[in-house]
Amino acid sequence: MTDNAALSDITGDYTVDPAHSRLGFVARHAVVTKVRGQFGDWSATAHIDTATPANSSVTVTIAAGSVSTGNADRDGHLSSPDFFDAATYPEWKFVSTDVSRDGTDWAVTGDLTIKDVTKPVTINFEENGSAKDPFGNIRVGFEGDVTVNRKDWGLTWNAALETGGVLVSEKIKLEFDISAIKNA
Repeated sequence: MTDNAALSDITGDYTVDPAHSRLGFVARHAVVTKVRGQFGDWSATAHIDTATPANSSVTVTIAAGSVSTGNADRDGHLSSPDFFDAATYPEWKFVSTDVSRDGTDWAVTGDLTIKDVTKPVTINFEENGSAKDPFGNIRVGFEGDVTVNRKDWGLTWNAALETGGVLVSEKIKLEFDISAIKNA
């Protein structure tokens, strides 16, 4: 156990604290810049088994309409039928199917459902340690990311640029900064 760790073994059941976590994304816009966004309404639970990582599990539920990029017009377009169609498909889901571990590096494979399309993805996470917060909660932290092709989930809207290329990149980087509280 390191000096800054509250637990020598993080095995247990956890609920992600969305107020101290971020589920975000990065997309290239007009070839020249990156647009960053995140989801404000989501929840996640995890069972962590350090001795037998394959017994671990993660479930994430995301409100598609809770997207926030810092621009109301863009957020409205992302929630529209052109992209997420949040009125028809209000909820996205990720359910793990396998978990592996190499030291503090974890790989979580699961089924990601966006709209009515389910595809497997593997998200690589780095374990950031554990801490006891001032309220007595035991927290564990993870950071991870994965790059996906949005077209795999039917998110195909785009616009051609006069100079070549497209307005919105097909490749989207999903980013996870997680603070999870151990269930009592």
